[in-house]
Amino acid sequence: MTNFLVISALGDDQPGIVEKLSRAILEYDCNIEDSRMTILGGTFAIIQLVSGRWNNLAKLESVLANLEKQLHLTIVTKRTLQREPPKQVLPYTVDVVSLDHSGIVSHLAAFLAIHGINIQEMNTSTYKAAHTATPMISIRMTIEIPASLHITQLREEFLDLCDEQNFDGVIEPIKL
Repeated sequence: MTNFLVISALGDDQPGIVEKLSRAILEYDCNIEDSRMTILGGTFAIIQLVSGRWNNLAKLESVLANLEKQLHLTIVTKRTLQREPPKQVLPYTVDVVSLDHSGIVSHLAAFLAIHGINIQEMNTSTYKAAHTATPMISIRMTIEIPASLHITQLREEFLDLCDEQNFDGVIEPIKL
């Protein structure tokens, strides 16, 4: 039976972190199933789903404690189960662009939560608009809409939210 371990690591950005983490995973005969990595400010951040036999994962966990000290990282691990595919949901994306200000993600998350919609993945980034240097935010979410929701009504309510908050937003099915 395959077992799963989530590994998250944070620390000052430096070359070689991904190489050392991935080498440790390989050395203990484990496999990276899924991962996300980014640099936020000057901080390196990674989260990985690793699979392997339970004893190999246990050995990997002990080695990660040494890597944590060696690379000056904060590493957190958590055993997990493989995610069961959600039933009766429709995969959609939400894209929003707006003038950047506090509360944008909160408003979007509240709207989705009220409708029982799960956020599967979210990416946000801020930038300066061309020519004006106005602070902007771009948000992209992958969401799971319950099949029981009426999509046309949901879209209308979403567009109403966008109008109220002065967002430029769309909600569309994921195109495979």
